[in-house]
Amino acid sequence: MGAKKKAAKAGAAAAAVRKSPYVQRIAEDEELRQNLWSAYESARAAVGRLQNGKHPTKQLFDDKRLQKDIRSAAESFKDASVALRGGSKRRRKGGLGKLLLLTVVGGAVALAVSEDLRKKLLDALFGAEEEFEYTSTTAPPETPTTSEAASSTT
Repeated sequence: MGAKKKAAKAGAAAAAVRKSPYVQRIAEDEELRQNLWSAYESARAAVGRLQNGKHPTKQLFDDKRLQKDIRSAAESFKDASVALRGGSKRRRKGGLGKLLLLTVVGGAVALAVSEDLRKKLLDALFGAEEEFEYTSTTAPPETPTTSEAASSTT
């Protein structure tokens, strides 16, 4: 009779798992399954790299491929958990604002560095600069020569 109870309990547990919204979601969502599989493969590769006999602390800080595998596994797990909860991926905020700020700062630096660019901007804003050459219409006063100046002082 104990075997029948265990079988009934196992059957009830299997039915409960089958009706679980998380299991339903995994069964229906291909992207979620792909994220879980990618996370599993990345984590498996990271564990394989950790088991090569070197000290794990040294590997964590020095092994770039291990860091890449861990980062990939973490991102895949995060994406899977977001998809499992039913939310969409978080978007970065301020994308347009950051782009605008970068453009303004880049333009200011370019204007500060390039004299030709400053001239073009000033010409566009205020019109082309007129070239002005000064020519005197009056004759300069005659200066006495040194011989005349010496004779007039005596």
